[in-house]
Amino acid sequence: MTAKIVVEYVAEDKFRATVVEGPNQSSHTVTLTPEYYQKLTGGKVGVDELVRHSFEFLLEREPKESILTEFDLPLIGRYFPEYETEIIKWAARRPAATAG
Repeated sequence: MTAKIVVEYVAEDKFRATVVEGPNQSSHTVTLTPEYYQKLTGGKVGVDELVRHSFEFLLEREPKESILTEFDLPLIGRYFPEYETEIIKWAARRPAATAG
């Protein structure tokens, strides 16, 4: 079953990602600095799209219940060293983000 991932802006540099799988869901607060966003995407994708894709990346490797409820996005790379490389490649293939 494919999870539905909803990303919401919470406050400066903070986002809430809600992962819904059938009747179950989990909620996660993620911190993402503008510098790290630029490092990973070069501004080619929206911030919400980066957070959503980061959760897709995580869900390919672990169940939603194993994902921390609050973390800084760079922490993913400490658990999964391939994270930054894969995200940078993914972002490079995306069409340019539109203002919004």
